[in-house]
Amino acid sequence: MSADTSTSTAPSSIEELAPGMEVRGTVKRIELYGAFVNIGVGQDALLHVSQLGKANVRNVEDVVKAGQEINAFVLRVDREANRIALSLVKPPLVSWDDLQEGQQVTGTVVRMEPFGVFVDIGAERPGMIHVSELASGYVNSPGDVVKVGQEVNAQIIKLNRKKKRIDMSLKALEEPIRMPVEPEDNEPLPTAMELALRRAMQGGDEGEVPARREPNKRTNAKGGRRREQLDDILERTLRGHSS
Repeated sequence: MSADTSTSTAPSSIEELAPGMEVRGTVKRIELYGAFVNIGVGQDALLHVSQLGKANVRNVEDVVKAGQEINAFVLRVDREANRIALSLVKPPLVSWDDLQEGQQVTGTVVRMEPFGVFVDIGAERPGMIHVSELASGYVNSPGDVVKVGQEVNAQIIKLNRKKKRIDMSLKALEEPIRMPVEPEDNEPLPTAMELALRRAMQGGDEGEVPARREPNKRTNAKGGRRREQLDDILERTLRGHSS
């Protein structure tokens, strides 16, 4: 249970402790619920039975014994209550509090399944990227996009802290396709007088846009009257401008 002391630190006070820090200490006494460890800060730290690194431990002494030197990790520090919690299991580099939807993370593909891949991002559990989130368009097999051991950048799209599930996406970080933007036509619209002048210069009705076909004769008649009225207005306008 002991380890090389070169990888652990030697804090001298509780103020120097931080979650995730590796420390070395001596088991002082054993209780039913855990062991108390002297790590040299003036206050013994509790190594709870649930943090011994093994499942269903019934007897703490099956794992650690009084007087034994061990390396452990700081799990929690309560300076106001002067309490320190230890664990024999190295805590994850990324806690659940550090994660949020929409966040971009970097990780390594550690497992591949037909429905998707699992990526280690340093959290308690790997995140999953469903096959539909590996790329835009149809993906036949996850292996067509990524490989085990490959480092990828992904975006967290859903978090379920109760089930400890992290859903991520690769395609969410793909660059959107930019459609070419047509240049704006800043030419001002011609006035009624300019339209009349153009029509006159083109020889009457030449160049005039044909009227849209209407479904029946009554509508055609109304459209014809409107065109006649418009022609009359333009004609009078032209005469007034010429006089």
